[in-house]
Amino acid sequence: MREVVMDTETTGLDFKNGDRLIELGCVEIVNRIPTGVEYHTFINPDGRKVHPDAVAVHGISDAFLHNKPFFKDIIGSFLEFIGVSPLVIHNANFDIGFINSELTSLEMVPITMDRVIDTLALARRKHPGGPNSLDALCRRYGINNSKRNKHSAIVDSLLLAEVYVELLGERQAVLGFGEENDNFSRSRTLNKLYFEKKIRPRPLLNRLSEEDIKKHSDFIETLGVSALWKTRL
Repeated sequence: MREVVMDTETTGLDFKNGDRLIELGCVEIVNRIPTGVEYHTFINPDGRKVHPDAVAVHGISDAFLHNKPFFKDIIGSFLEFIGVSPLVIHNANFDIGFINSELTSLEMVPITMDRVIDTLALARRKHPGGPNSLDALCRRYGINNSKRNKHSAIVDSLLLAEVYVELLGERQAVLGFGEENDNFSRSRTLNKLYFEKKIRPRPLLNRLSEEDIKKHSDFIETLGVSALWKTRL
């Protein structure tokens, strides 16, 4: 099953007040495993200035964006990449709100929420009352987020792909050439602990007397020929 994990960065917090998209990052996963296929672009906000508070979060400045393509120039490649796949997004209402605002401005069909999986909602159900930001979930699941000095749509999408698997309880088992992935090794160890047949070094002594055994046998005979004790054991 193909899914697209994605994130955005913006000029500010409110698309209804004119804020715009400035970065899109998408990561393809198939059967919950990243394929290495990604989509990443910066976007010129067409005259909208990046709010200083937003620059402090993602480090993307007006000067950096001045020669980047406009949304109308990248919309075709973006829609082609996501196709009809489910979209995995953290705090999806924020990102989809901005994307749909851009689509609506071009008189294009907005993305419907029925194809969106919101990992923030998943996290709140799984860890009610706990911190459920992307950083907090990375810490909870032992995911290395040291590259996340600033928010980045593509870096955050890659991290979210790992978090998503953990939220679903489906740790990835990926083998590299020449060495085993740590997750696979841990899974193999757990399988061995849980499912390997254990042999007691010293058999237990029989605690039943001959009289107890005879009483049990006599009781079983009273249950009839179709009793589970006779058909299953």
